[in-house]
Amino acid sequence: MSNDQRWLAAAASLAARGRPLSRPNPAVGAIVVRDGRVISRGWTQPGGRPHAEAVALALAGEAADGATLYVSLEPCAHRSERGPACADLVCASKLARVVVGCGDPDPRTAGAGIARIRQAGIACDLLDSPECAQGLSGYLTRARHGRPEITLKLAVSLDGCIAMSNGESQWITGDSARAHTHAMRAQTDAILVGGGTLRADAPRLDVRLPGMAALSPERWVLTGGEAPEGWRVLPSPEAVQSMSHVQYLFVEGGAGAASAFLKAGLVDRLLIYRAPILIGGGRAALHDIGLNALADAHGQWRLTDRRQLGRDTLEVFARQV
Repeated sequence: MSNDQRWLAAAASLAARGRPLSRPNPAVGAIVVRDGRVISRGWTQPGGRPHAEAVALALAGEAADGATLYVSLEPCAHRSERGPACADLVCASKLARVVVGCGDPDPRTAGAGIARIRQAGIACDLLDSPECAQGLSGYLTRARHGRPEITLKLAVSLDGCIAMSNGESQWITGDSARAHTHAMRAQTDAILVGGGTLRADAPRLDVRLPGMAALSPERWVLTGGEAPEGWRVLPSPEAVQSMSHVQYLFVEGGAGAASAFLKAGLVDRLLIYRAPILIGGGRAALHDIGLNALADAHGQWRLTDRRQLGRDTLEVFARQV
């Protein structure tokens, strides 16, 4: 990895601090560097303003003169009542160079931010940074497909069960895996379960980690009926396109909701928490997901991460494109 790619990866890591509080704006990270040393850094603030570049450049002040700005997303080119265009801030900063990790698909910027910076006489390079793209995955999915990025979480036994035959499911996984799930919830805009799960378990779906309760996502239920107070209804998986303010959707189950989203081809990422237990005769994690032949099941998913969480194992899969 080149030095530029390392700094972009660091900017992507900073961006994660803004998620999901930056909504409706994407979470972006920015670092001002000179002679290999960090001058300042910033990430998108709650509510979407100030942007990461504005924070980093304000902190750098005159020290930005001759420095390099690394930013995970192309600086915006459009002016807003909420703040200036970041491309204009960069042009006025006396930076020597800007390195961008991901182009902005927003038609108001889409290349115009980089072009404006170059016109101001500042070198500007657009590099392909996997870390930056991953950090902006929800924003990019919404821009490209008109829907949020959808992560399906399953907590299963070794034999693929999510509950005993009588419905008992608390708890298949241990404390560490459940804490990790809560951390994942805190990074999402909305969380969804099926109507059957809501009626049977009355799940809270909040974030129960110290000091993080305020990051609990919106609660949605997949149902053709009504929802209790504090919940929102999604009538079908395809209706996710109506969730215009949501960049990251976390589907937690049960089997009906999980299968419906898989059958619709709308799951981008799988989080499978696997406990070292056998249930036998329990409730399966999935129902029919629309496969007509075994060959169709192959080549659909790519393992991107595997880690031990106490006695349980987490495997993360991304859909092959």
